[in-house]
Amino acid sequence: MSKTNANSVSEIKVTGHVQELVANPSPLGLFGLAIITLVASTQKLGITEGTALLIPWALFLGATAQFVAGILDYKHNNTFGATAFCGYGFFWFGVAMTWMINNGMFGMQAAGATLDIHQLGFAFLGYFIFTMYMTIGAMGASKVLFIIFALIDLLFLGLFMSTLGWGGEFWHMLAAFSELGIAIVSFYGSAAAVLNSHYGITVLPVGSPFGPLTKAANAAK
Repeated sequence: MSKTNANSVSEIKVTGHVQELVANPSPLGLFGLAIITLVASTQKLGITEGTALLIPWALFLGATAQFVAGILDYKHNNTFGATAFCGYGFFWFGVAMTWMINNGMFGMQAAGATLDIHQLGFAFLGYFIFTMYMTIGAMGASKVLFIIFALIDLLFLGLFMSTLGWGGEFWHMLAAFSELGIAIVSFYGSAAAVLNSHYGITVLPVGSPFGPLTKAANAAK
């Protein structure tokens, strides 16, 4: 090969782009959220007892299903969906580990060690703050998603208030009924995402994006 040809070969640049098709992960993430909140709400409402048998559903549906959906949303370049699903997936990993510790299944308490439930309460407060600004983002997605996030706001409000001991039974029951509401609306959202995508028509309406930021974004396009 001549020197000229060698130089021309060395200057070849790869400009092609391979597009990897990824299905919408939202139905899986919403289904995982629906299952774990349904099961967990029964314990808060006093319908079931204990947390030991909540752990598998927290790990596989609440945590893993949402985390997988979040990773796939990164492939969709969907920052909001990826942050939401991964964020709440990690939340359920943390809750599952907490239940495992309380049930003596993981991290056995050492002699003299202290379990301070208020630390969990501050974690709930942090997730309440996280959910508040994610609720603003949900306005730009759909009304169904906004309702889910509004209910999650109420869930974490009730959780951190009751866990930190800043209120009475009202806050516990607010968390319980909010969690049940999350399950119901998430089932609807998952069904809508599956059926609307599968048939290519609106089988179950989810409501258009709304709010001043949505209007401002549309005007800027």
